[in-house]
Amino acid sequence: MVTGNGTYEGDCRIADGRIVELGELTAASDEKIIEASGLHLLPGIIDPQVHFREPGRTELENLESGSKAAASGGVTSFLDMPNNVPAVTTLSAMKDKLQSAASSCIVNHGFFIGASTDNIEDLHECVGRPGEGKNISGICGIKIFMGSSTGDLLVDDEKVLERIFSETAGLIAVHAEDEDRLVQRFKLMKGRTDMAAHAEWRDSETALIATKLAVGMAQKHGRRLHVLHLSSALEADWLEGKTNLSINEDGAWITTETLPQYLTFDQHDIDVLGTRLKMNPPIRNDEDKDVLWRRIHDGTIQCIATDHAPHSLAAKSKGWPEAPSGMPGVETSLPVMLTHAVNGMCTIEDVVLWMSTNVTRIYGIDNKGVIAVGADADLVLVDMHNSMVVKDDNAWTKVGWNPFIGRELFGWPIMTLVSGTPVFERDLATDPKGSILVSPGQTGTALKMN
Repeated sequence: MVTGNGTYEGDCRIADGRIVELGELTAASDEKIIEASGLHLLPGIIDPQVHFREPGRTELENLESGSKAAASGGVTSFLDMPNNVPAVTTLSAMKDKLQSAASSCIVNHGFFIGASTDNIEDLHECVGRPGEGKNISGICGIKIFMGSSTGDLLVDDEKVLERIFSETAGLIAVHAEDEDRLVQRFKLMKGRTDMAAHAEWRDSETALIATKLAVGMAQKHGRRLHVLHLSSALEADWLEGKTNLSINEDGAWITTETLPQYLTFDQHDIDVLGTRLKMNPPIRNDEDKDVLWRRIHDGTIQCIATDHAPHSLAAKSKGWPEAPSGMPGVETSLPVMLTHAVNGMCTIEDVVLWMSTNVTRIYGIDNKGVIAVGADADLVLVDMHNSMVVKDDNAWTKVGWNPFIGRELFGWPIMTLVSGTPVFERDLATDPKGSILVSPGQTGTALKMN
């Protein structure tokens, strides 16, 4: 068991959805026993950035299919983005999404409200004003697209950004790419059809300009800022000393995340897998990957998300630049990172810290992200001794493919539990895809973030 007090062999007793006892225990005659010898018990993974496409693009994913894919990957809670069709920019739209999640999800869930150029009053309804923050279950913060990506949410006007940072409460999460530079640099790519053009177009400087602007506004107004999907060495090095897990002297609190894709893939993989790996911000080169690893180890980067953003293979096969940006991720994020642990890039305890414990600290989620008495029994049993090759046929996501295809990974979830209820199980030898054990809406609740 990987607990808050160390890793050791033992038993975990669950009652009424909570962990009630840890140690060398004797089962009562009326207790259900899950035999887990040889496995590792981890806190359930909390993925703080997914795009489950509901409403509007449910042929690609919806909250039910996304939550099942998440459970298959050991993810017991997720935070979903608002760039839907239509974009989720009002309290009414947020309530509709929460209602749908309550009836269709099998894991815990939270949602961002999207910022637009003219919805400041809607943001007030969802998260409040400075000094008068609101705490609505299932609403985790404001999402700002500073650069254009999938969907039509874009806020690149500094005056509008200033209003959002100065006149709202709660956490602001930013997709940090500078729109003016994106527009100008795209002209330089005219005639290019190779995937290498994607990272050249959306270069590191494009990301750094926007990151600097967001951090400056957070420091000026004493705001809570989370920089999403950090991809470049340039940004990671610049953020050293500016991000941490507590409020700074200037009143700002700034955190950031990176992705398993950025810690695993580089330009050599782009040459092989092409537009399967097209995403925004882009996967960069091996030097960027090395720096991201260094910065997550030194605490500049605090957590890991997936940016799960499914598109069909038919659309992805259109080549650059027409192929859409984004890829699935929730099913393999934990095995990818645990395989890095097997290969000596980190420890299992690091993975738990980055993918579970620190996410609860960043978003203020109580009673999750740790194996401890009193904590919610959101748990995952993983097999660190046996491996399995990633195959598209085993995918739970509606689009039916995975960017890590062909990779041999360790740490596959054998069972996922939400509030003590088994929701997914897998046998690597006989049932590699695994089985969902509950009905839609049976398990999982709206996350409360303080």
